[in-house]
Amino acid sequence: QVQLVESGGGLVQPGGSLRLSCVASGFAFGNRGMSWYRQAPGKERELVARLTSSGGSTNYADSVKGRFTIFRDNAKNTVYLEMNSLKPEDTAVYYCRADLSDSWGQGTQVTVSS
Repeated sequence: QVQLVESGGGLVQPGGSLRLSCVASGFAFGNRGMSWYRQAPGKERELVARLTSSGGSTNYADSVKGRFTIFRDNAKNTVYLEMNSLKPEDTAVYYCRADLSDSWGQGTQVTVSS
């Protein structure tokens, strides 16, 4: 059973940084691509970033390119999202997801506001 636990969110000022973490269990983490999604109030959940099982290939939403970095530590079953130069429009609940799974964690709230 896929389990995902996100953490690291919080309140940050515009221009600030946060690092999100997602600890995974219940599957062969090193064999799956992993993604980060976000959902802002009143909007649909959207893909933010994805990386392959080895971490060798990444994809980003245009809105976060050059500001966010997704990476993983397969020894720790953890995927990260490093977020820099945060903007108010980045405010959302952030979720991670494993390829080939419909499971979601509880998410972590990111609020960018002065």
